Order: sequence, then C-alpha cells, then structure tokens
Amino acid sequence: MKTIQAYRYALDLTPAQDRDVYAHVGAARVAHNWALAQVKAVMDQRAAERSYGVADELLTPSLSWSLAGLRKAWNAAKPEVAPWWAEVSKEAFNTGLDALARGLKNWADSRSGKRSGRPVGFPRFKSRRRATPSVRFTTGAIRVEPDRKHVVLPRLGRLKLHESARKLARRLDDGVARILSATVRRDGGRWYVAFTVEIERTERAPARPKSVLGVDVGIKHLAVLSTGELVANPRHLAGAQQRMRTLGRSLSRKAGPDRRTGQRASKRWERAAARLGRVHVRVANLRRDGLHKLTTRLAATYGTVVVEDLNVTGMLANRKLARHIADAGFAEIRRQLAYKTGWNGGRLLVADRWYPSSKTCSGCGAVRTKLALSEREYQCEACGLIMDRDRNASLNLAALAAELNTAGSGPVAARGADRKTRVRGRVALKREPGTASAGQTGTVPPQGGTADHVLTQAH
Repeated sequence: MKTIQAYRYALDLTPAQDRDVYAHVGAARVAHNWALAQVKAVMDQRAAERSYGVADELLTPSLSWSLAGLRKAWNAAKPEVAPWWAEVSKEAFNTGLDALARGLKNWADSRSGKRSGRPVGFPRFKSRRRATPSVRFTTGAIRVEPDRKHVVLPRLGRLKLHESARKLARRLDDGVARILSATVRRDGGRWYVAFTVEIERTERAPARPKSVLGVDVGIKHLAVLSTGELVANPRHLAGAQQRMRTLGRSLSRKAGPDRRTGQRASKRWERAAARLGRVHVRVANLRRDGLHKLTTRLAATYGTVVVEDLNVTGMLANRKLARHIADAGFAEIRRQLAYKTGWNGGRLLVADRWYPSSKTCSGCGAVRTKLALSEREYQCEACGLIMDRDRNASLNLAALAAELNTAGSGPVAARGADRKTRVRGRVALKREPGTASAGQTGTVPPQGGTADHVLTQAH
C-alpha cells in the first residue's frame, strides 16, 4: 500500500550555509508579511467603501486568497518589494505565501462552520525573533547523496547530515519511495531537514492477528493493558523541573527583550534562553522516543487495539493535573496507534467518549453510579469483584471489539448517554431497553459488552 511518511535528520551546517538558510527563511517571512498586508489593506478598503454605501459591483476588487492568486500578486510586485529576490530560491517565497493561503482558508472555514474544533484566528505578521525559522522545498534538485551522509537541496547545495540517512536511501534505491518535499527547520538550537516521502509499504500482519488489546492511558501508569501489563510513566517533564527552574531563574536575572521600549535582548539573555530551550527539547525528544517505542510494539503485536476517545482539552482544565496530563501525551498515543495499526495490518477501535469503562464491572457488567478519581480500586457491589480500576477499564475496552464484529464495520446502533455523568446527581439515562432506571445500578453483559456507547473504527 502507498502511504506518506516523513524522515527527519539533524544537519551540521557551516557558517556560510547557516547564513544561506537564514536568508531563505527571511525571504519566506518577507513574502508572507507583504501578502498579508495587501490582504488586510483590501479588506479594510472594501469595508470602508461599504460603510459609505458603495454598491458591491463598484467596490475595490478583492485579492484572491489562493496560493496561485497570492503568487501572481507577489511576482508582479517582487522587483520593487524585494529587489534581491534572485539571490534565493523561489521556494522560499512560495513557503511564506503557502502558509498565508492555508491560514486564510482555515480562518474563513472556521468562521463559516466548515472547520470543526477551536476557532481559528486571523493570520498575524511573522516576527524575525518569535517565528520558528522554516523553509520548504517542493521542486528542484532534492536528493540523498550516495554516501548517505549528505543531502542536496535547491540553491542551498550539499548539506552534511549529523547521522546516516541509510533507511531512506535504501528505499529510494529500491524504487519504493519518492521524495515529495523537504523542509528545513530550526528546532532547539539546531537545524533539521524533514523529507516527506511517498512509500510503497509491503503488506504486513501483526504477530497475533486475532488478539484484542484494551489500552487505558493514565498518569500513575502511562498505559494499563488488558493483558495485565503496566507501562510505567517516565515523567520526563517532572524529572527536568528542577533544572528548568534553575535555568528560568537565571534567565529572569538577565536583560531580555522589551517590546514596549524596543529594547533588544542581551547576549547573555540569548545564551540563557538557548540553554533553557535545549532542556525543553530534550524532554520532548525523550517523550517522543518512548511513545514511538510503545506504540510500535503494540501495533506490531496485536491485531485489534481499543482505546478511549478522551477529551484531553477538557482534562487540561484541571490545574492540579494539567502538567502531568500534558507530559504523558495521551493524544499522541492515539495518533500514533491510528497509522501504525494500518501499517501493520491491524485495526484501531475508538470507544465513545461517554462510555463508562472505569465504572463498569468487567466481571458481571454492573455499572456504578459514581466513581471518584481517588478510588484506585474498583469494587463491584453486585458480584464483589475487587480490581485495579485501570486494569478493569482496559478489560472493558478489550471486550468492545466483539461488539464491532457482530454489528458490522460501522458504528454500533446504540447511543451513549445524553450527557456526561455529573459528580453529583443521578446517572444519565440510557436509550436501550432493559437497562436500569436513573439513579440505580444497572447490569450489562459481562466484560463490558454494554450498549451505552458508540464504537467506531479509526481509519
């Protein structure tokens, strides 16, 4: 099957190459800010004309927000706006214009309701000091050198890699991969190049194709599996907190930038900020590495993996647990499992957000009305089962796979509770016949086979 995959490598640039990359990044920022200024000027002019009662057909012509329209306007104005435009690759200007086109489209779709999720704000001007330096190449000479320690990019030439690109080079030599684009980005004090590659992946099968695994993520343990395995939470951010506090206090004692007075940061402040940034990058790299190893192992072993649809944004509203939840990376675990199960011939099932996996007894199916977060053991009042609450939830999730097999490939017909179960008050009503009335403890089929949820298959 064909899929899109990324390969990211660190770069070791010479001072001259570093200046060239910064020149391309600056060109992308200039094109972005110029086009954004033109868009805002036209919008403001049309709004002013409407306020004076000018007819729509007599308004100032609007500027196209598409990449092609912005590129056409830029090509007509670049001799005056950027007389040095020939010194850098055209892909640098295309990078800034493409970012603006996507930002304007996301803002328009968010306002019209076509885009779900959080409201998207109007694009802002890019700052040389605050924006992340990045430039993307989609055309021209993009290749990996035969020594696998160098890459060639348009106008930048031959760049040395910090590590070998043998994995990507093998696939390119075998003809099963094709480079679509290359993005050079500065992150954590050093440059990286990321190749977006179209790969023809061989068909694979999990080591245990008929096995079902329920995964309950948490803070005490990063993941509790229905097999009984407890995956420890490394807590990388918590381990680096003391170092971050020390560097943060050191940074606060130095003269930093001040936008109100126009004061620029001192060299000592920049060095201190770089030291603090490297600690943050190390924490992020450690977290990413651990999650990749975990999700790769699960996707390559089990044929079916069942997870919950957690409201991570809502969970982060808890001030006492927000830092620990962010450090665990719940959403990243699900994101990685979504594509890795497909790569390995398995499937990922996502339980409905309101499915009571922790409140349901995995032995008899009884559903408790309330279960406080401080109760780490699940005690069933119907059958007397006593089990760790996270292990109980993982068993319930694993049992949901049988429901999808019997209901077909689509969502299960039954719907979950009308609303989230509150800490105080009566339990939410169910829509299935034969269940308990509100405020009472009901029974459901064993191993979590309840109809009070929706189960979907991730694609």
